[in-house]
Amino acid sequence: MFAVVRTGGKQYRVAAGDKIAVEKLSGEAGDTVPLGDVLLAGEGDSIADASKVAVSAEIIAQAKSEKVIVFKKRRRHNYRRKAGHRQQLTLLRILSVGDSKAPAKKAAAPKKEAAPVAEEAKAAPEKKAPAKKAAPAKAAAEKAPAEKKAADKKAAPAKKAPAKKPAAKKAPAAKPADKK
Repeated sequence: MFAVVRTGGKQYRVAAGDKIAVEKLSGEAGDTVPLGDVLLAGEGDSIADASKVAVSAEIIAQAKSEKVIVFKKRRRHNYRRKAGHRQQLTLLRILSVGDSKAPAKKAAAPKKEAAPVAEEAKAAPEKKAPAKKAAPAKAAAEKAPAEKKAADKKAAPAKKAPAKKPAAKKAPAAKPADKK
């Protein structure tokens, strides 16, 4: 059986026993990782229901790909920049491609229902916070105008002096024409 899975923004066609290099996944060598985003599954020429298929893989190693050189140059401006990059990779061995995804979804469903309740509980205390911040604003309104200006100057960050423009170049003086 084969499956097409998406991980790290890329798609891979995998079967049991395959080895693939994917974008870095969390975990250490020997850990088992489920590849959850199955796009297509099938056997031979027939296509199976991808929503019921689970793909599990074992992490072989965490590695880096080959170095990519990034070289920037602008002609006639003496501008050159050279940088290198090595992408983090995870080497995976596909353990199984099978029909074991359905029970996992049922176990995860109750946890998702509990999350919105927790979000609503967090939202209620947030409404109280702005009311407390409004009280100091009333105290500032009661201050005399001179005190307000002094308080504003202390709270406001210092303004940056405007940048000086370079002096304009003077045009060369015109040479007097020779009279003959």
